[in-house]
Amino acid sequence: MVREKLKVSTRTLQWKCVESRADSKRLYYGRFILSPLMKGQADTIGIAMRRALLGEIEGTCITRAKSEKIPHEYSTIVGIQESVHEILMNLKEIVLRSNLYGTRDALICVKGPGYVTAQDILLPPSVEIVDNTQHIANLTEPTDFCIGLQIERNRGYNIKTPNNFQDGSYPIDAIFMPVRNANHSIHSYGNGNEKQEILFLEIWTNGGLTPKEALHEASRNLIDLFIPFLQSAEENLHLENNQYKGSLPDLTFHDRVAKLKKKKKEIAWKSIFIDQSELSPRIYNCLKKSNIHTLFDLLNNSQEDLMKIEHFRIEDVKQILGILEKK
Repeated sequence: MVREKLKVSTRTLQWKCVESRADSKRLYYGRFILSPLMKGQADTIGIAMRRALLGEIEGTCITRAKSEKIPHEYSTIVGIQESVHEILMNLKEIVLRSNLYGTRDALICVKGPGYVTAQDILLPPSVEIVDNTQHIANLTEPTDFCIGLQIERNRGYNIKTPNNFQDGSYPIDAIFMPVRNANHSIHSYGNGNEKQEILFLEIWTNGGLTPKEALHEASRNLIDLFIPFLQSAEENLHLENNQYKGSLPDLTFHDRVAKLKKKKKEIAWKSIFIDQSELSPRIYNCLKKSNIHTLFDLLNNSQEDLMKIEHFRIEDVKQILGILEKK
């Protein structure tokens, strides 16, 4: 457990993790504060963050099991203690951590007798299991236990329906949400018109993300949702300003990075790794897969280079540029 003394700054808006612990492999807890806020702002932010934490963050689950030897979901197999339905429920409990996009295939192939656990699953490289001890089945005889699995990254939850059943392929209810629960509370201080607030956020996760990672991802997703409104407002303001005076073109990504490169000798860019910057987990993983490890590596890539990275968006480039300019 990590605890820190609570210090409230009255100058600038700051956030801090004041408590962090892992109660088990599948239960993480984090407590964060944001302060100082004006009266009413804490509730506005707290409600939005709770909804984003519970509904906007992606997770990874096993969504389907495949085996031609299984006649139906409620059948039993000779030499296996559990019914097929119980095996599917055990697969549902497995917590995965990944940065994959779309679906991937995995496999379990074990010969009995013995216990089958999550560590027996052969996974694609981009996926890892949070708790390898999760029980799947008990093989009581020398039985070949082979099941194909489908792994998917998504958000929210998927409930299996009769239309999803196929010959030898059975859907599994998937709860993609890595955040188990999120609460917010408010502490007020000061008097009269100078009253200010501190927002407390409590986050519980299943280990697919840490509470800090979940907080960053939820914040990033909220910003992405509001970008269209911001862009629309900027376009309207730009048109209005052009009615009265000519506008200077904004510096392009290349021009702005060029200015930064002139100063890079003054700073040890090579010693600043990208995980020391406030990048979202998705952007961080995309950069790492492209062998971009430091801010020096980042500065040596143009906007066109970054946009060639798989799953990269223009909003990601804007976020990176903002972080570089702060540095």
